[in-house]
Amino acid sequence: MSQLEELLAVWLPRQRWFSGKGIPIRQIRVESRHTLVSAGPEGPDLHVLVIQAGQRGLSSRYQLLLGSRPPRSLPPDLARVAIGVCQVSGGRPKVIYDAAHDAQLTGLLLERFTAPTGAEPSGRVRFRTLPGGRIRVGSTGRILTGEQSNTSLVYGEDYVLKTFRRLWPGTNPDLELNMALSGSPYVARPCGWIEADLAGHSTPTTLAMLQTYIPQATDGWVLATADVRALLEGSGSGHEPGFTGEAAQLGRTTAEVHRSLARALPTDVLTPAGAAEMADAMVERLAMASAEVPELAEHAPRVMEAYADFSEVDEPLPIQRIHGDYHLGQVIRTTPGWVVLDFEGEPTVPVRDRQRLSSPLRDVAGMLRSFDYAAGYLLVGHPGEAGLEWAARSWARHNREAFCRGYADGGGADPEKHLTVLRAFEFDKAVYEVLYEARNRPNWLRVPLESIATAAAAPPVPG
Repeated sequence: MSQLEELLAVWLPRQRWFSGKGIPIRQIRVESRHTLVSAGPEGPDLHVLVIQAGQRGLSSRYQLLLGSRPPRSLPPDLARVAIGVCQVSGGRPKVIYDAAHDAQLTGLLLERFTAPTGAEPSGRVRFRTLPGGRIRVGSTGRILTGEQSNTSLVYGEDYVLKTFRRLWPGTNPDLELNMALSGSPYVARPCGWIEADLAGHSTPTTLAMLQTYIPQATDGWVLATADVRALLEGSGSGHEPGFTGEAAQLGRTTAEVHRSLARALPTDVLTPAGAAEMADAMVERLAMASAEVPELAEHAPRVMEAYADFSEVDEPLPIQRIHGDYHLGQVIRTTPGWVVLDFEGEPTVPVRDRQRLSSPLRDVAGMLRSFDYAAGYLLVGHPGEAGLEWAARSWARHNREAFCRGYADGGGADPEKHLTVLRAFEFDKAVYEVLYEARNRPNWLRVPLESIATAAAAPPVPG
């Protein structure tokens, strides 16, 4: 490995967006490097790197926004994000660092959207804007906190530039679906994107997406957990939580978004063979999770029954493009209503798999699981307190019901009429959560495990 690659091999596993935590990096290779800004010998320079990280026989691509400056010209506030000192493109060694923290470079990055397409020497990194769109420049980017799999830069109150850290060949679904929904009041308007040609692939790959920024909005997870906390502290609204109106409106918004996606993009009907294939994938995930988390294994037989029931559903099940990773953290509440974000799906899954049609009830199941999470995670520090547990579970039940009513009222399939399908999707999502928590937040593991235990103990859905 080169000196740069050796530094990245140490730095990469410590990043919150790195998906291979806990697995040793066997090999790291800079697949491509593009200099977007070069300010001369004293810098700063801005590079886009695509790197390949090899772990246990698997290789993953990641995108890095890398800044470089001579050591004597590195500002003190960037020292904390320094990666090391090495030669980047010949010449004297420079300090390399995460450029997302460099206000000067993030401002220059935004300006690239106003430059001619061919300004990058090789033409392999391109900045695209929508026809007639004009990008306002002059502001610098600040990192939006709270994200896990990507890095977003907020420019004043104008734009958000979302950079995709884990790269897969092709158009990222976040860009694709936001473009399909452009003009909808339920999404942030897309303004442009950055794309690149990856080695060995003819289809351009999305590196980043520029959208309008929505100020004075509140994250759905923050709103929901604040309501649960108020209830548990005795200042909530009792048996009818105040969030139910929001949950119902979110259900209607979700249905509207699904209907818009169905109008704009292909749809189909799930065949019996397709249902069986989907159920097989669920069984595989359950087996993998049970092997890694033994506490899950005792509930596996009942979960398998739910999957078997799903595989035998003979009713027509419409399928279409969906959000794919839907939960309270993917929606924000504005003054007019709810706005849906982050349509990229699960970043660790190849783009071609995320583009497959699925039932919109999978998104419904994801949000229902999120209501359970909002209630359950606040109980982590209060084990065995029956009164608090009852109140939290009651909150989740009321809001789940309100969301489903809103979804049906908004023109979506009535979840109450598709309980077998919904039950299988909820189990599948909870099994995914078990694996995630076991690997990343072990102290939260009880949240999905208790949900699975409760659902598994419930009587089967009537045929």
